[in-house]
Amino acid sequence: MPDSMPFLPAPVDLKDLSLVELYTWLAQLGAERYRARQVARWVYKVGVSTASAMTDLPKALRQTLEQRAQITHMPDLEVYHASDGTRKLRYRLRDGAVIESVLIREPKRLTLCVSTQAGCRIGCAFCLTTKGGLRRHLRAAEIIEQIIQARRQLAPGEHLTNLVFMGMGEPLDNYASTVQALRLITHPDAMGFSARRITVSTSGIVPALRNFGAEGLRVNLAVSLNAPNDAIRSQLMPINKRWPLAELLAACRAYPLPSGRRITFEYVLLAGINDGAEHAEQVARQLNGLRCKVNLIPFNEFPGTKFRRPTPETVKRFQAILLEHYLTATVRESRGREIGAACGQLAESMTAVPLTLDRTPPVS
Repeated sequence: MPDSMPFLPAPVDLKDLSLVELYTWLAQLGAERYRARQVARWVYKVGVSTASAMTDLPKALRQTLEQRAQITHMPDLEVYHASDGTRKLRYRLRDGAVIESVLIREPKRLTLCVSTQAGCRIGCAFCLTTKGGLRRHLRAAEIIEQIIQARRQLAPGEHLTNLVFMGMGEPLDNYASTVQALRLITHPDAMGFSARRITVSTSGIVPALRNFGAEGLRVNLAVSLNAPNDAIRSQLMPINKRWPLAELLAACRAYPLPSGRRITFEYVLLAGINDGAEHAEQVARQLNGLRCKVNLIPFNEFPGTKFRRPTPETVKRFQAILLEHYLTATVRESRGREIGAACGQLAESMTAVPLTLDRTPPVS
């Protein structure tokens, strides 16, 4: 390289900046403080992918942003439609990693299931996502971009009402990016999404769970329980060998729940493994005294798995026992199974499930 060639720093990705960092960076460019709110509105609320689209900024500032900044955009998108209205959004990122998010339509809500990692390293035996291991963490920008792209898929009259961090990956394993994304998603100057309508799910990384409770984010917490005792949970979820049930539930009891909120315990029911009446009785004892509810999820089968889905009668019996112990227990209706979009079915490989593909390009 010639000695006269100037050094050009890598462009700043605006979606990777916290709002404080955005204010500071723009101030260094000589922009007034209120310009940061304008930029944030264009990036998070409007969802532009270039600074040239920010029409209420001075031309000189737009030109500077075009030269010095970039805005993460994930246009390599395929959309899959299920007969129940579920849509799976599949992205191929610039480095070749593949992630998926899911739009779940229900009578009174439209929920986006968000991914935080490409793959997963937790190793839950019943989950397809973890079979290929962890490719990498997602940046905060890539987490947020899933929401922006999902909004572009909405039909007239549709409105995104809820977010669940239950897609590919373990959110608290990608702690920094998850927390930064949540701060931007909930900040009124950024996306302005209600924290009450956001749920973050974890398999039980206890130290991260303790730290997460201290962040003051006020989002809802879901914990993957999936077993009534350590013996079964360690077989299904290797993380239990590091942080067994007693330690996990102690962290849950100490978790600073906002007033009127409860922890959701997710319980995947596996035929002949954890779905017996005696298992339900043990679950009730484990959760005694906790401000919680239990979300029962009949296993969603995929090719190659050794596990099977329990019968509806078995599921009803399990639920009835929890109700008898004064626990709130609901059965999650599986959605998007035919397109590999149900709980535990998201994966980088598309060979495992039949798909219905809509190749209509996304709205820009």
